[in-house]
Amino acid sequence: MATEPGVLHWHAPAADIDHLYEVADRIRRSAETVIDGKSDVINTALVVLFAEGHLLIEDVPGVGKTMLAKALARSIDARVRRIQFTPDLLPSDVTGVSVYNQGTRDFEFRPGPVFANIVVGDEINRAEPKAQSALLECMEEHQVTVDGVTYRLEAPFMVIATQNPIEMDGTRALPEAQRDRFIARVSMGYPSPTAELAMLDNHGRSDPLTGVVPVTNAAEVAKLARVVRAVHVSDEVRQYIVDLVGATRRHPEITLGASPRAALHLIRTARARAAMDRRGYVLPDDVQALASDVLSHRLLLHPEITLSGEPTNDIAARIVSDLIARVPVARSASARPTRRGR
Repeated sequence: MATEPGVLHWHAPAADIDHLYEVADRIRRSAETVIDGKSDVINTALVVLFAEGHLLIEDVPGVGKTMLAKALARSIDARVRRIQFTPDLLPSDVTGVSVYNQGTRDFEFRPGPVFANIVVGDEINRAEPKAQSALLECMEEHQVTVDGVTYRLEAPFMVIATQNPIEMDGTRALPEAQRDRFIARVSMGYPSPTAELAMLDNHGRSDPLTGVVPVTNAAEVAKLARVVRAVHVSDEVRQYIVDLVGATRRHPEITLGASPRAALHLIRTARARAAMDRRGYVLPDDVQALASDVLSHRLLLHPEITLSGEPTNDIAARIVSDLIARVPVARSASARPTRRGR
Protein backbone atom coordinates (compact mmCIF):
# COMPACT_ATOMS: atom_id res chain seq x y z
CA MET A 1 0.00 0.00 0.00
CA ALA A 2 1.34 3.43 -0.93
CA THR A 3 2.10 5.89 1.84
CA GLU A 4 2.25 9.65 1.92
CA PRO A 5 5.74 11.19 1.95
CA GLY A 6 6.95 11.79 5.50
CA VAL A 7 4.11 9.81 7.11
CA LEU A 8 4.87 6.60 8.97
CA HIS A 9 2.25 3.86 9.05
CA TRP A 10 2.22 1.62 12.08
CA HIS A 11 3.51 -1.90 11.67
CA ALA A 12 2.46 -2.84 15.21
CA PRO A 13 -1.26 -2.18 15.85
CA ALA A 14 -1.84 0.37 18.59
CA ALA A 15 -4.24 -1.98 20.39
CA ASP A 16 -1.52 -4.62 20.61
CA ILE A 17 0.95 -2.04 21.94
CA ASP A 18 -1.56 -1.02 24.61
CA HIS A 19 -2.12 -4.65 25.57
CA LEU A 20 1.62 -5.23 25.93
CA TYR A 21 1.84 -2.17 28.19
CA GLU A 22 -0.93 -3.54 30.41
CA VAL A 23 0.61 -7.01 30.67
CA ALA A 24 4.06 -5.58 31.42
CA ASP A 25 2.52 -3.43 34.16
CA ARG A 26 0.87 -6.47 35.74
CA ILE A 27 4.15 -8.43 35.78
CA ARG A 28 6.02 -5.40 37.13
CA ARG A 29 3.59 -4.91 40.01
CA SER A 30 3.71 -8.62 40.79
CA ALA A 31 7.52 -8.64 40.95
CA GLU A 32 7.57 -5.48 43.07
CA THR A 33 5.67 -7.30 45.81
CA VAL A 34 8.83 -9.39 46.24
CA ILE A 35 11.64 -7.00 45.26
CA ASP A 36 11.52 -3.62 46.99
CA GLY A 37 12.95 -0.46 45.41
CA LYS A 38 14.34 -2.03 42.22
CA SER A 39 11.88 -0.85 39.58
CA ASP A 40 14.65 -0.06 37.06
CA VAL A 41 16.06 -3.59 37.27
CA ILE A 42 12.58 -5.10 36.96
CA ASN A 43 11.84 -2.92 33.91
CA THR A 44 15.04 -4.07 32.22
CA ALA A 45 14.14 -7.68 32.94
CA LEU A 46 10.76 -7.14 31.29
CA VAL A 47 12.42 -5.54 28.27
CA VAL A 48 14.59 -8.65 27.92
CA LEU A 49 11.55 -10.92 28.27
CA PHE A 50 9.59 -9.21 25.48
CA ALA A 51 12.72 -8.90 23.33
CA GLU A 52 13.03 -12.71 23.43
CA GLY A 53 16.43 -12.53 25.07
CA HIS A 54 18.28 -13.84 28.08
CA LEU A 55 19.19 -11.92 31.24
CA LEU A 56 22.37 -12.05 33.32
CA ILE A 57 22.01 -10.73 36.88
CA GLU A 58 25.36 -10.07 38.54
CA ASP A 59 26.04 -8.86 42.06
CA VAL A 60 27.29 -9.88 45.48
CA PRO A 61 25.42 -12.61 47.40
CA GLY A 62 22.32 -11.72 49.34
CA VAL A 63 20.96 -8.76 47.33
CA GLY A 64 18.04 -10.61 45.75
CA LYS A 65 19.36 -11.91 42.40
CA THR A 66 17.68 -15.30 42.65
CA MET A 67 14.61 -13.78 44.29
CA LEU A 68 14.11 -11.49 41.28
CA ALA A 69 14.49 -14.39 38.85
CA LYS A 70 11.96 -16.48 40.78
CA ALA A 71 9.50 -13.58 41.11
CA LEU A 72 9.48 -13.02 37.34
CA ALA A 73 9.14 -16.74 36.67
CA ARG A 74 6.21 -17.14 39.09
CA SER A 75 4.41 -14.15 37.61
CA ILE A 76 4.00 -16.06 34.34
CA ASP A 77 1.95 -19.23 34.02
CA ALA A 78 4.64 -21.19 32.21
CA ARG A 79 7.00 -24.10 32.66
CA VAL A 80 9.82 -22.99 34.96
CA ARG A 81 12.90 -25.00 35.85
CA ARG A 82 15.87 -24.14 38.05
CA ILE A 83 19.47 -25.26 37.58
CA GLN A 84 21.99 -24.89 40.38
CA PHE A 85 25.36 -24.51 38.66
CA THR A 86 28.06 -26.28 40.65
CA PRO A 87 31.60 -27.44 39.76
CA ASP A 88 30.41 -31.04 39.28
CA LEU A 89 27.48 -30.17 36.97
CA LEU A 90 27.58 -32.07 33.67
CA PRO A 91 26.26 -30.88 30.28
CA SER A 92 23.73 -33.74 30.32
CA ASP A 93 22.41 -32.38 33.63
CA VAL A 94 21.38 -29.30 31.66
CA THR A 95 20.27 -30.56 28.25
CA GLY A 96 19.15 -34.13 28.99
CA VAL A 97 20.43 -37.58 28.16
CA SER A 98 19.57 -40.59 26.01
CA VAL A 99 18.85 -43.70 28.12
CA TYR A 100 18.54 -47.26 26.89
CA ASN A 101 15.07 -48.69 27.44
CA GLN A 102 15.23 -52.46 27.82
CA GLY A 103 11.52 -52.81 27.13
CA THR A 104 11.66 -51.18 23.70
CA ARG A 105 15.31 -52.11 23.15
CA ASP A 106 16.01 -48.61 22.00
CA PHE A 107 17.38 -45.36 23.35
CA GLU A 108 14.90 -42.75 24.56
CA PHE A 109 15.62 -39.13 25.29
CA ARG A 110 14.96 -37.77 28.75
CA PRO A 111 14.78 -33.97 28.58
CA GLY A 112 16.84 -31.91 30.98
CA PRO A 113 15.74 -28.81 32.88
CA VAL A 114 16.48 -26.59 29.89
CA PHE A 115 13.20 -27.82 28.37
CA ALA A 116 11.10 -25.08 29.93
CA ASN A 117 9.82 -21.62 29.10
CA ILE A 118 11.88 -19.91 31.80
CA VAL A 119 15.14 -21.44 33.02
CA VAL A 120 16.62 -19.98 36.20
CA GLY A 121 20.36 -20.65 36.25
CA ASP A 122 21.69 -19.95 39.72
CA GLU A 123 25.38 -18.97 40.10
CA ILE A 124 26.23 -19.85 36.52
CA ASN A 125 29.88 -18.85 36.90
CA ARG A 126 30.54 -21.55 39.51
CA ALA A 127 30.24 -24.36 36.94
CA GLU A 128 32.93 -25.75 34.70
CA PRO A 129 33.13 -24.30 31.16
CA LYS A 130 31.78 -27.52 29.62
CA ALA A 131 28.58 -27.21 31.67
CA GLN A 132 28.26 -23.50 30.84
CA SER A 133 28.71 -24.22 27.15
CA ALA A 134 25.74 -26.61 27.24
CA LEU A 135 23.57 -23.49 27.15
CA LEU A 136 25.14 -21.96 24.03
CA GLU A 137 22.99 -23.74 21.45
CA CYS A 138 19.89 -23.43 23.62
CA MET A 139 20.23 -19.68 24.05
CA GLU A 140 21.06 -18.81 20.46
CA GLU A 141 19.05 -21.30 18.41
CA HIS A 142 16.34 -22.37 20.87
CA GLN A 143 17.17 -26.02 20.32
CA VAL A 144 19.14 -28.87 21.87
CA THR A 145 21.19 -31.47 20.01
CA VAL A 146 21.88 -34.74 21.82
CA ASP A 147 23.44 -37.77 20.11
CA GLY A 148 22.93 -36.17 16.71
CA VAL A 149 19.20 -35.54 17.21
CA THR A 150 17.90 -31.97 17.46
CA TYR A 151 15.00 -31.07 19.75
CA ARG A 152 13.23 -27.71 19.53
CA LEU A 153 12.51 -25.62 22.62
CA GLU A 154 9.07 -24.10 23.00
CA ALA A 155 8.52 -20.34 22.85
CA PRO A 156 8.87 -18.29 24.88
CA PHE A 157 12.28 -19.45 26.05
CA MET A 158 14.27 -17.29 28.45
CA VAL A 159 17.34 -17.97 30.56
CA ILE A 160 17.64 -15.83 33.69
CA ALA A 161 21.10 -16.51 35.09
CA THR A 162 22.68 -15.14 38.24
CA GLN A 163 26.38 -14.86 38.93
CA ASN A 164 28.63 -13.53 41.66
CA PRO A 165 31.44 -11.07 40.89
CA ILE A 166 34.55 -12.74 39.51
CA GLU A 167 36.56 -11.51 42.48
CA MET A 168 34.71 -13.92 44.80
CA ASP A 169 35.96 -17.39 45.73
CA GLY A 170 34.89 -20.31 43.57
CA THR A 171 33.92 -18.25 40.53
CA ARG A 172 35.33 -18.24 37.02
CA ALA A 173 34.79 -15.72 34.26
CA LEU A 174 32.19 -16.62 31.66
CA PRO A 175 33.68 -17.10 28.18
CA GLU A 176 33.14 -14.24 25.73
CA ALA A 177 30.83 -16.42 23.61
CA GLN A 178 28.66 -17.13 26.65
CA ARG A 179 28.42 -13.49 27.70
CA ASP A 180 27.52 -12.50 24.16
CA ARG A 181 24.43 -14.72 24.30
CA PHE A 182 22.95 -12.67 27.13
CA ILE A 183 21.01 -9.76 25.71
CA ALA A 184 21.62 -7.67 28.83
CA ARG A 185 23.35 -7.70 32.19
CA VAL A 186 22.02 -5.90 35.24
CA SER A 187 23.27 -5.42 38.80
CA MET A 188 20.88 -5.45 41.74
CA GLY A 189 22.85 -3.16 44.04
CA TYR A 190 22.13 -2.73 47.71
CA PRO A 191 18.62 -1.55 48.59
CA SER A 192 18.00 1.94 49.92
CA PRO A 193 17.52 2.21 53.71
CA THR A 194 13.77 2.63 53.19
CA ALA A 195 13.54 -0.42 50.92
CA GLU A 196 15.69 -2.48 53.28
CA LEU A 197 13.46 -1.54 56.21
CA ALA A 198 10.38 -2.55 54.21
CA MET A 199 12.11 -5.83 53.33
CA LEU A 200 12.73 -6.61 57.00
CA ASP A 201 9.07 -6.01 57.71
CA ASN A 202 7.61 -7.87 54.71
CA HIS A 203 10.06 -10.75 54.39
CA GLY A 204 10.57 -11.35 58.08
CA ARG A 205 7.17 -12.92 58.64
CA SER A 206 6.87 -15.18 55.56
CA ASP A 207 8.33 -15.96 52.16
CA PRO A 208 6.95 -13.29 49.79
CA LEU A 209 7.21 -15.68 46.84
CA THR A 210 4.35 -17.75 48.24
CA GLY A 211 1.98 -14.89 47.50
CA VAL A 212 3.01 -14.47 43.87
CA VAL A 213 0.38 -15.71 41.42
CA PRO A 214 0.61 -15.75 37.60
CA VAL A 215 -0.68 -12.59 35.94
CA THR A 216 -0.14 -13.81 32.37
CA ASN A 217 0.83 -17.00 30.56
CA ALA A 218 3.45 -18.29 28.15
CA ALA A 219 1.19 -18.08 25.09
CA GLU A 220 0.41 -14.42 25.76
CA VAL A 221 4.07 -13.56 26.27
CA ALA A 222 4.97 -15.28 22.98
CA LYS A 223 2.23 -13.33 21.19
CA LEU A 224 3.43 -10.01 22.62
CA ALA A 225 7.01 -10.81 21.60
CA ARG A 226 5.74 -10.92 18.01
CA VAL A 227 4.21 -7.48 18.55
CA VAL A 228 7.62 -6.16 19.63
CA ARG A 229 9.21 -7.43 16.42
CA ALA A 230 6.84 -5.20 14.45
CA VAL A 231 7.81 -1.96 16.24
CA HIS A 232 9.22 0.47 13.67
CA VAL A 233 12.90 1.44 13.66
CA SER A 234 13.89 4.24 11.28
CA ASP A 235 16.98 4.12 9.09
CA GLU A 236 18.51 6.91 11.16
CA VAL A 237 18.11 4.98 14.43
CA ARG A 238 19.53 1.85 12.79
CA GLN A 239 22.55 3.86 11.66
CA TYR A 240 22.97 5.28 15.16
CA ILE A 241 23.04 1.75 16.61
CA VAL A 242 25.66 0.67 14.06
CA ASP A 243 27.77 3.76 14.82
CA LEU A 244 27.51 3.25 18.59
CA VAL A 245 28.43 -0.43 18.44
CA GLY A 246 31.21 0.26 15.96
CA ALA A 247 32.69 2.90 18.26
CA THR A 248 33.31 0.24 20.93
CA ARG A 249 35.65 -1.56 18.50
CA ARG A 250 37.83 1.53 18.05
CA HIS A 251 38.02 2.69 21.67
CA PRO A 252 41.63 2.79 22.96
CA GLU A 253 40.76 1.10 26.27
CA ILE A 254 38.98 -1.87 24.65
CA THR A 255 40.66 -4.97 23.24
CA LEU A 256 37.46 -6.61 21.97
CA GLY A 257 34.47 -4.45 21.15
CA ALA A 258 30.81 -5.36 20.83
CA SER A 259 29.85 -7.97 18.25
CA PRO A 260 27.28 -7.69 15.44
CA ARG A 261 25.03 -9.76 17.69
CA ALA A 262 25.19 -6.88 20.16
CA ALA A 263 23.74 -4.54 17.54
CA LEU A 264 20.88 -6.98 16.93
CA HIS A 265 20.27 -7.23 20.67
CA LEU A 266 20.30 -3.46 21.04
CA ILE A 267 17.67 -2.98 18.36
CA ARG A 268 15.50 -5.74 19.82
CA THR A 269 15.60 -4.29 23.33
CA ALA A 270 14.98 -0.78 22.00
CA ARG A 271 11.84 -2.08 20.27
CA ALA A 272 10.66 -3.69 23.51
CA ARG A 273 11.30 -0.54 25.53
CA ALA A 274 9.38 1.56 23.00
CA ALA A 275 6.42 -0.81 23.14
CA MET A 276 6.46 -0.78 26.95
CA ASP A 277 6.34 3.02 26.68
CA ARG A 278 3.23 2.70 24.47
CA ARG A 279 5.05 3.68 21.29
CA GLY A 280 5.10 1.90 17.95
CA TYR A 281 8.45 3.43 17.01
CA VAL A 282 11.96 3.56 18.49
CA LEU A 283 13.69 6.76 19.55
CA PRO A 284 17.41 7.29 20.21
CA ASP A 285 16.42 7.65 23.88
CA ASP A 286 15.49 3.97 23.90
CA VAL A 287 18.90 3.00 22.53
CA GLN A 288 20.78 5.23 24.96
CA ALA A 289 18.80 4.00 27.98
CA LEU A 290 19.68 0.39 27.24
CA ALA A 291 23.18 0.74 25.76
CA SER A 292 25.07 0.15 29.01
CA ASP A 293 23.06 -2.95 30.00
CA VAL A 294 23.32 -4.43 26.50
CA LEU A 295 26.92 -3.55 25.60
CA SER A 296 29.11 -3.25 28.70
CA HIS A 297 29.30 -6.96 29.64
CA ARG A 298 30.55 -7.81 26.12
CA LEU A 299 33.55 -5.47 26.18
CA LEU A 300 37.01 -6.93 26.79
CA LEU A 301 39.21 -4.27 28.35
CA HIS A 302 42.95 -3.83 27.94
CA PRO A 303 44.78 -5.59 30.82
CA GLU A 304 46.49 -2.39 31.99
CA ILE A 305 43.11 -0.69 32.34
CA THR A 306 41.88 -3.37 34.71
CA LEU A 307 44.92 -2.87 36.98
CA SER A 308 43.62 0.51 38.13
CA GLY A 309 41.61 -1.13 40.91
CA GLU A 310 38.28 0.14 39.58
CA PRO A 311 35.76 -2.68 39.04
CA THR A 312 35.73 -3.78 35.40
CA ASN A 313 31.95 -3.44 35.22
CA ASP A 314 32.20 0.20 36.25
CA ILE A 315 34.95 0.86 33.70
CA ALA A 316 32.91 -0.70 30.90
CA ALA A 317 29.81 1.26 31.89
CA ARG A 318 31.84 4.47 31.95
CA ILE A 319 33.18 3.78 28.46
CA VAL A 320 29.68 3.17 27.09
CA SER A 321 28.44 6.40 28.71
CA ASP A 322 31.36 8.25 27.13
CA LEU A 323 30.50 6.83 23.70
CA ILE A 324 26.84 7.81 24.07
CA ALA A 325 27.99 11.39 24.71
CA ARG A 326 30.36 11.37 21.71
CA VAL A 327 28.55 9.44 18.96
CA PRO A 328 26.27 11.86 17.10
CA VAL A 329 22.58 11.23 16.53
CA ALA A 330 20.94 12.35 13.31
CA ARG A 331 18.43 15.07 14.11
CA SER A 332 15.70 13.30 12.15
CA ALA A 333 16.19 10.18 14.31
CA SER A 334 14.87 12.05 17.35
CA ALA A 335 11.71 13.21 15.60
CA ARG A 336 8.50 11.49 16.56
CA PRO A 337 6.79 10.11 13.46
CA THR A 338 3.33 11.29 12.51
CA ARG A 339 0.68 8.90 13.77
CA ARG A 340 -2.23 7.98 11.61
CA GLY A 341 -4.92 5.38 11.88
CA ARG A 342 -4.74 4.77 15.61
